[in-house]
Amino acid sequence: MTDSKSATTSVGAAESTSRKGRGTKLFIRDIVLIVVVAIVVSVGIKSFLIRSFYIPSGSMENTLQINDRIIVDELVPNVVPIQRGDVVVFKDPGGWLPPAPVAPQSGIAAGIDWVLSVVGLSTSDSNDHLIKRVIGLPGDKVACCNAFGQMTVNGIPLDEHEYVKLPQGSTSVSADNFSVTVPPNRLWVMGDNRYDSKDSRYNRDTPSKGFVPMNDVVGRAFLISWPTSRWTILSDYPDVFSGVSRPTK
Repeated sequence: MTDSKSATTSVGAAESTSRKGRGTKLFIRDIVLIVVVAIVVSVGIKSFLIRSFYIPSGSMENTLQINDRIIVDELVPNVVPIQRGDVVVFKDPGGWLPPAPVAPQSGIAAGIDWVLSVVGLSTSDSNDHLIKRVIGLPGDKVACCNAFGQMTVNGIPLDEHEYVKLPQGSTSVSADNFSVTVPPNRLWVMGDNRYDSKDSRYNRDTPSKGFVPMNDVVGRAFLISWPTSRWTILSDYPDVFSGVSRPTK
């Protein structure tokens, strides 16, 4: 009887150990599946819906501050059309930005940064993009400045005091006068910090002639996500452009 009980106990212990081992494997499998699904969903969101960037310069002050983190709606402009006043992120059309130095990274650091970029938590490519406010759509005639220092779009003066930053004592929204007509499938963009923004005005000697091709637009910035003290929905100020007629075809 003793030998029988001992054998039974040994078998039971083995079965218990086996069940524990199987349970551990199932747990690990479930964790791996959850992580894989999370990565797939994150990649899908980053590829088709939203993306994160950080602000490296003061060209959009005071709307955006240096090192702000923003969330960009990638449905614009392929699904949702761009509106005047939208704050858009776009790839360098060519010659707008100086060559960016590449900081050396260890293999581990580079691997971690790649994983974070895949799931949309890294903003490593922010230095290859620009962010400005859309002033002119295809066909618009954009000019500055009238007798009151205002910019006009299709002959309509804009009251931009809500978002434009000007030096103390300045009344003109641009230090330099200009008059352009926006070509098809292009945008005329300007920084809110008008006297410290290398925008469309100052890139007319580049291949894009200062205009931003629609295909270079990554999306519309709609939210300041970091720091938490600056959580803000970004406005396109529809009242500023409400009186502007539709662009000519």
